[in-house]
Amino acid sequence: MPFIVYILHSSTKNKFYIGFTSDLEERIIRHNQKSKGFTGNTNDWKIVYTETYTTKSEALSREKQIKSWKSKIKIQELILSKD
Repeated sequence: MPFIVYILHSSTKNKFYIGFTSDLEERIIRHNQKSKGFTGNTNDWKIVYTETYTTKSEALSREKQIKSWKSKIKIQELILSKD
């Protein structure tokens, strides 16, 4: 089962969200439902970037690496590099 590291963007918040999952479709649905948490108060999250890994540990490591950047510019550069 592949694991997907993903980056979402909300136009309303003008923010990015980084996560990983083994079921991207279901995860996006859950992000766009009104609930508590970082993504819960808007429902316009769109997938702007993905990477696929064969193990959960690889995906978790990559997710942590991207989150550690704490830089919107670096995240945007990563997204643009995939095009």
